[in-house]
Amino acid sequence: MFTSIHSLDEVQHFIQKEEFPFIYVSKKDCSVCHGLLPQVEKVLAKYPRIKGALIDADEIPEFSGQYTVFTVPALLLFYDGKEQFRDVRFVPMQAFEEKVKRIYTQLVELS
Repeated sequence: MFTSIHSLDEVQHFIQKEEFPFIYVSKKDCSVCHGLLPQVEKVLAKYPRIKGALIDADEIPEFSGQYTVFTVPALLLFYDGKEQFRDVRFVPMQAFEEKVKRIYTQLVELS
């Protein structure tokens, strides 16, 4: 479900191209990141218009500065090029799903 992104240009293109881009920022040595990813994928599978991308913060260090992401995992949801919400570090899945559902439902109704 997630596409791997390897440059800041790819990130910016993805955010501008997709209606509902979702970015999952992690690091190779982050066990929380690897454990959380399957749970996030399961939630996002319910929302077909959301497109996901994976970013390794060590591979694209300039992403952290440009998007103010200083801890991982970081979960960022955009709509129409604008950030709608973010969660970082320890993400309670129920609260995450409620946020996604609320934003998705509101924005899909508007479009």
